Amino acid sequence: MGDFTMASVVPCPPPQSQSTMLTTLWLLLSFAVPLPGFYVSFSCPNEKQCQRALLSDNDVFLPCNSSGSQWYFFLQDGTSWSHTLSSASNIEIIPDSGVLIQSPLPSQTGFYHCQDKDGLQVVQYEIDFQDVSTLHITHKGLGQKPLRNESLSLGGKGIVFTRWEPWQDCNRCGGLGERKRLGYCYIEEPLQEPMPCWLYLGGRKVWSSRMRPEMQVDACHVPCTALTSDYVPFDNFEITEESGSVWLTCPLGSVYRPILWEADNIPLTWQSQLSSQDLDTILEPSNGGKQLRVFQPAIYKCFVQQELMARFNPVPFPGTAETLREEEGGPHRGKGKTQEGKASSILKGLKLLLLLGTVLGLLGVLLKIFHPSQGKSSDRVLLVK
Repeated sequence: MGDFTMASVVPCPPPQSQSTMLTTLWLLLSFAVPLPGFYVSFSCPNEKQCQRALLSDNDVFLPCNSSGSQWYFFLQDGTSWSHTLSSASNIEIIPDSGVLIQSPLPSQTGFYHCQDKDGLQVVQYEIDFQDVSTLHITHKGLGQKPLRNESLSLGGKGIVFTRWEPWQDCNRCGGLGERKRLGYCYIEEPLQEPMPCWLYLGGRKVWSSRMRPEMQVDACHVPCTALTSDYVPFDNFEITEESGSVWLTCPLGSVYRPILWEADNIPLTWQSQLSSQDLDTILEPSNGGKQLRVFQPAIYKCFVQQELMARFNPVPFPGTAETLREEEGGPHRGKGKTQEGKASSILKGLKLLLLLGTVLGLLGVLLKIFHPSQGKSSDRVLLVK
């Protein structure tokens, strides 16, 4: 998963179930410090060695539960074994627990080797961080097709293909949602086990438009079963005149987990984005939609595994949304959406007036409490008269 830092106001909740309270507690802790438990973790079950393809720029935690353990690595650029794994600015060794790699680079593809205090191998990870900037995205609902297999000749006869991960859960329940699956570039030779492309190539410099990871999206519909809490962080962001937009980040979101964004309770879909139907928002492909770029004011909510994680209320610079519409010249939400926006503005004005009245009322009460002598003096004058 990913870490997230955000100033927020969280209302005091009534009694909740133990699981909901734990979720809220861990969510609040994640805002302050990055914790290993909040990152996607891959282990080698019942093995001391495993091979995985992952996406670059997406955090990962590699566990090694051994007291006094030491890490060594061998990267594809030809460097030798070394225990100075933490010398990389994006790599943190957590003693007796594992290694955290934040925003891994494709150049960090290689072997991550953990030994115990006696020098015995505990686990070895063979990781291929495939370049997420080349991610090929398709949507089944739009009739888009994944990449085809291709042949590759490097001294032998190899086939380049995509090995697909299982479909992730539907990102929405009780209505039409979407699910996604990730696919990684693999190369297979006759009578050989397939290998992730850049682990297979080693130090050889080979470029092919076929050698890239994939993400496929499809529509889904599932019933609601999970209980969610209404007590989530709420924060405001200003859309400045200079940028004309702002990026929102969904806490605990990850390319490896199902994510859903809503704008004024309307789901934002990959299908709309890939078909250029919605230019008001942009889901960031490189992190599976963990980040959302917005150009106009609305109440934005994000869900991870169908659980509400956060609400955002961007406050735009006056005229920014209209200027962007003129520059983009693209389609935007219809008349009904405009009326909803006006109603929302009126509601916000009424709330502001109510808040102002409450504040003035409280000030009046405080004045009576802290200045009682003035009232008593006035009464005495009247009695004398």
